[in-house]
Amino acid sequence: MDKSAKRELTFKILYSIQINKEMNEEELETFLEENNIKDKEKESIKADIKNIKDNLEDISQKISENLKDNWTIDRISKIDKALLILAIYEIQYKKIPFKVVINEVVELAKKYGEDTSASFINGVLANVVKELNIE
Repeated sequence: MDKSAKRELTFKILYSIQINKEMNEEELETFLEENNIKDKEKESIKADIKNIKDNLEDISQKISENLKDNWTIDRISKIDKALLILAIYEIQYKKIPFKVVINEVVELAKKYGEDTSASFINGVLANVVKELNIE
């Protein structure tokens, strides 16, 4: 599984968590098995999901701080929110180059989101990158 496919699968898990409010270990294992994920990749995805959950408050705060004044995190679609969570996690915690992350997450937004999702996500992430002072 390449990094893009892993990113897309992780997004789908995060989206599912947005819908169901939670995903326990057994549900995650079932999801990964249904998608024919190998053991090594399973552990990597599980670790990412755990780390995202552990840092979700900080990640959500970053999203909130970088929205336009009249927006709240609750107004964001679940797809866009899942993509933003994934992107901020990868940029801030995994130290993946922001240009790679933003490009791929914007492509996922075009594939799964609404017509305005890609530009919305691009704008929020541009602000996050400026705030984190990453070059």
